Amino acid sequence: MKLVRWNPWQEMNTMQHQLNRLFDDVLTPSDLFERGFAKVPAVEIAETSEAINLKLELPGIDKKDLDVQVTENAVYISGERKQESKTEENGVTKTEFHYGNFQRVIPLSTRIQNTEVKAEYKDGILNLTLPKTSEEKNKVVKVNLDEHSP
Repeated sequence: MKLVRWNPWQEMNTMQHQLNRLFDDVLTPSDLFERGFAKVPAVEIAETSEAINLKLELPGIDKKDLDVQVTENAVYISGERKQESKTEENGVTKTEFHYGNFQRVIPLSTRIQNTEVKAEYKDGILNLTLPKTSEEKNKVVKVNLDEHSP
């Protein structure tokens, strides 16, 4: 019997290659959706002293298929991307698009005036302007320092 020197780094390297191959082969985007992973819209959040500006990416979705609800603390959005029915005569269609329902809850860092929200939906981008409540706007207070403090 021949003695082989054990190299723990080689075993870790082999395991890493096996994991990479597993994720490369099994979890392509189309497989993720077929396995039930839900796709949620990407979001950008920008905060100013007056408002929170929220931008959601919703390509291929009609505004009639969107439901947007806003509370003082969160934005709830749900919708559906409907699949077009096509008949292919001589070919195969493979898609990585996600069709169906989605929903997302976006918690807000400050309270907002949900009755004053402004929305614009254009080219698959939903822009929400969420004005802050007056209490939230005035959270920063200047503190005067007394010269006689210890």
